[in-house]
Amino acid sequence: MKFDAKTREKLAFFILGMIALIIILPIIGVIAYIIKNGAPGLSWEFLTQPPRNGMKEGGIFPAILGTIYLILGTMVFSLPLGILAAIYLVEYARENWLTRTIKLAIINLSGVPSIVYGLFGFAMFVIFLKFGTSILAGSLTLAIMSLPVIITATKEALEAVPKSFREISLSLGATKWQTIRYCVLPYSLPGILTGTVLALSRAAGETAPILFTVAAFYLPRLPRSMFDQVMALPYHLYVISTQIPNMPLSLSFATALVLIVLVFLMNLVSIILRAYFRKKKLW
Repeated sequence: MKFDAKTREKLAFFILGMIALIIILPIIGVIAYIIKNGAPGLSWEFLTQPPRNGMKEGGIFPAILGTIYLILGTMVFSLPLGILAAIYLVEYARENWLTRTIKLAIINLSGVPSIVYGLFGFAMFVIFLKFGTSILAGSLTLAIMSLPVIITATKEALEAVPKSFREISLSLGATKWQTIRYCVLPYSLPGILTGTVLALSRAAGETAPILFTVAAFYLPRLPRSMFDQVMALPYHLYVISTQIPNMPLSLSFATALVLIVLVFLMNLVSIILRAYFRKKKLW
């Protein structure tokens, strides 16, 4: 039985829609389950107080603050380096076996398990550079883990800008950097933001890298410098879920819900900024 082109197109869209639905429904189910079990445990005290009584009472404020510190540190170290590396690979580097090898290595690094980055960060930053288990060591480790995603996303965003933009700018007498600064980067910002948020969202939820480099089981005070340890939501969730007997289930789910909301807010900010910059596009 033969179908015309329009029928085949509708059938293809239907199949793709069903596949997307099959993928999305379990995710929605998991999030709904976490909200159902975690919402009763949320309160102002839970969000603003440190844990007490063996973490069975109180809140998770030190873990929230520690996670925010790590996200900011990761962004400071990884974002400029990742964007500059992508600009060099796209705009300046010649296409040869070396650049092809570098690009392949970047793609492969994005698939390396996070625990490998944790061991590398422990050996390099904690032991060799003697930063100790600290915010600095943890941020640098997460930054290295985030770099492949940021570089890849930025490279693809830069390559998506039409070459005619560059040619017209250069023909009018602009320098190479002026062309990149005013004619390429503004139009690639939405893609760069998407890659950055994806990388930072992954970093916010990682446990293995911070387990070796920064995370603490419990700290009675907040960090005072980049060389202090911190509590972090992913590790805190692991500890209260597996290491503490008779832990109220609602506290574990509430901690997971806070982590999901934090990642969601990061993505929401990215969507708003991406929409803002896309409105400025004239092509």
